[in-house]
Amino acid sequence: MNTLHFKYALEIERTGSITHAAGNLFISQPSLSKAIKDLEDSIGFEIFERTAKGMVLTKKGAEFMVYARSIVDKLKKIENLANNDSDIQSFNISIPRGSYIADAFTKFVSELNTDKDIDVNIQETNSIQAINNVVEGRFNLAIIRYQTTYENYFLDYLEERNLCSDLIWEFEYLVLLSKNHPLSAAKEIKYRDLSKFIEIVHGDTAIPYISSNEVKKDTERSSGKRIYVYERSNQFDLLSNIYTTYMWVSPIPKRYLGLYNLVQRRCHVANHKYKDLLIFNKGYKLSTLDHKFINKLYESKNEVAFIEYT
Repeated sequence: MNTLHFKYALEIERTGSITHAAGNLFISQPSLSKAIKDLEDSIGFEIFERTAKGMVLTKKGAEFMVYARSIVDKLKKIENLANNDSDIQSFNISIPRGSYIADAFTKFVSELNTDKDIDVNIQETNSIQAINNVVEGRFNLAIIRYQTTYENYFLDYLEERNLCSDLIWEFEYLVLLSKNHPLSAAKEIKYRDLSKFIEIVHGDTAIPYISSNEVKKDTERSSGKRIYVYERSNQFDLLSNIYTTYMWVSPIPKRYLGLYNLVQRRCHVANHKYKDLLIFNKGYKLSTLDHKFINKLYESKNEVAFIEYT
């Protein structure tokens, strides 16, 4: 049994396509098809069902992939030992678009030993993709964010995928806007005050077991004017240059506010609390660098968590 074929199967599962997987693996489609057929022959059952919608795991195939993923992960660790990766500073994490988390990452990277090799990988994405990144072995760690209203959905989803979680903190979203915004100096911002302004929204919010249309409808708030963005740079440029925009965010470090001439204000909305959770596979042992990042994460969190917002 060729364990390389396990990696091939994992890529087909991820993409749902022989063609796309072959391209990502830099091998021909016939070669990949033959490799999977050889693997299926060696284990005695079909891993995938070929359908009009693509490659779909069979029931036994889904069980097999759990073991295959574990084996591939262990092989990577063996390769690291063989390559003497103790001299390589390796760290990876998938995160939500939270500025205090990005701030922690910057602090973490700034303290890496530049006399040694550095292999660091970070991705900002939605919570479902972050969970899948960990399950599929692309990232060791992830931070997910969800509205507490949907907590049971997320906890069930994590349990189904055999993931551990540690609560980082629970917080209430704040309104982020330019210092030149008409509401920036208001004594109090009420929810209805936002209705005539343009809301900036992260466009790929996802909740387990709920369709994307339902999520979008449920997360639409006071404004009928919205701009959907998918990374943090655009949101800051929009907020600081278009004075009629605003955004709901987790508390942001002061350096970002000063850099983009922004302010954070409280605005009470029912059921508007969120949680950030650190997640990883059960059995995963946190590395020294993982612990260093987590320390920086709590350091950045504490810088914003105890400010009195008005």
